[in-house]
Amino acid sequence: MSDTNVNQTKILDYLKKGVTRGKQFFKSKSIARELGLSTNEVGTNISMLVDNSEDIVIEKWSYSHGTTWRVYTAKEA
Repeated sequence: MSDTNVNQTKILDYLKKGVTRGKQFFKSKSIARELGLSTNEVGTNISMLVDNSEDIVIEKWSYSHGTTWRVYTAKEA
């Protein structure tokens, strides 16, 4: 995954750390708050990561008061 920008790299690192700690669901607004990004930046960049991440699987899980993403390791897939 060599075409990632800085924000995508930050998001990916954040998600990987969360998955390592056992977390599986992430809200866009929480990611944005933690990383100092807007929810639009998170949504745009995480959508690009859905098809391009090799280590983790990212799925759009629900949209209730903001987007929730389900994230797990590719080994679990």
